[in-house]
Amino acid sequence: RAAFQLIVFCWIPTLPHLLYQIRLRMAPIDVYGMPLSAPCRIVNMTAECLGMEYNFKMLDLMAGEHMKPEFLAINPMHNIPTMVDGDFVLNESRAIAAYLVNKYGKDDKLYPKDAELRARVDQRLYFDMGVFYKAFGDCVYPVMFGGDLPGQDKFDKLKEVLGWVEGFVKDDKFCAGNDDMTIGDLALLATYSTLKFAELSWLDLAEFKNIEAWYEKCCKLVPNYEKANGEGATAFGGFYKSKASA
Repeated sequence: RAAFQLIVFCWIPTLPHLLYQIRLRMAPIDVYGMPLSAPCRIVNMTAECLGMEYNFKMLDLMAGEHMKPEFLAINPMHNIPTMVDGDFVLNESRAIAAYLVNKYGKDDKLYPKDAELRARVDQRLYFDMGVFYKAFGDCVYPVMFGGDLPGQDKFDKLKEVLGWVEGFVKDDKFCAGNDDMTIGDLALLATYSTLKFAELSWLDLAEFKNIEAWYEKCCKLVPNYEKANGEGATAFGGFYKSKASA
């Protein structure tokens, strides 16, 4: 009986780990998107940080592939990224990232359950979507896709936003003021890396020392970083610069 009790005692603590491994070995999720898209790369980096297998299915928006009937049947909103996990379909990158951690994370470090800390992570996610990515887009998308060229007000706004991000990551902290990288960091990283490789002529990123240190730290923490984010950010930068110099 003593031997049996010892075995049970040793076995029970491994059950959560076994369940985690079983979930990871289920059929890989599908992620529809394109590497140029920073939001798509949020999903890729989240999956990489979780050690998940995923099929990245290229969808060329410029060729109109998002409007084909076979994709509209999956996502009538025809936007990317779109994730398919068995019978479950979800769009919006930050919602997908949260779902993946909630379902497949072995712990809650990427998306903490503590109410105050999760609230800060959520705020960073909304900030990235509605403030940071928008301010960046206002400066580059008119150049890339036609339209009125951005004025000084757009440049000034992006600089102001970067100042706020600089404060988020002060004192060698991650964006929620904590000591662990979260999906809030991954969202901001996708945007910042894209901005960095666009090499905007009027913007000196060396002024933002906290962000630059945080960026280098995050890049090292994301497994397969170049595949998940770096290559796409570089490609976006190349596309922008080709239009800016035309």
